[in-house]
Amino acid sequence: MNSGFVSLGEAIEKEPSLSKLRDTIKDSDIIIKFYEIFNDLEKIAVPKKVKKNILYLHVENSVWRSELKFKEQLIIEKINEFIKEDRIKKIKFVS
Repeated sequence: MNSGFVSLGEAIEKEPSLSKLRDTIKDSDIIIKFYEIFNDLEKIAVPKKVKKNILYLHVENSVWRSELKFKEQLIIEKINEFIKEDRIKKIKFVS
């Protein structure tokens, strides 16, 4: 017999009114799992936030910033492949 109750995870995933919360959770997952995807960038770049499909990366060194800008499309593809969603469209490098 259905009691009308659903789990929190189910509610977040299926409730149309919680779409912004779902997006925020997905954006946070990218930040949290960034070094799982790119463990070699741990000493080079720091993911700051994801906003409007743009990943903001803090890169201290201008040489590394140029190198990462050169590989931007590859980084985007790898992130989107990892999360199985076309979520990141651009990377913005910040100081």
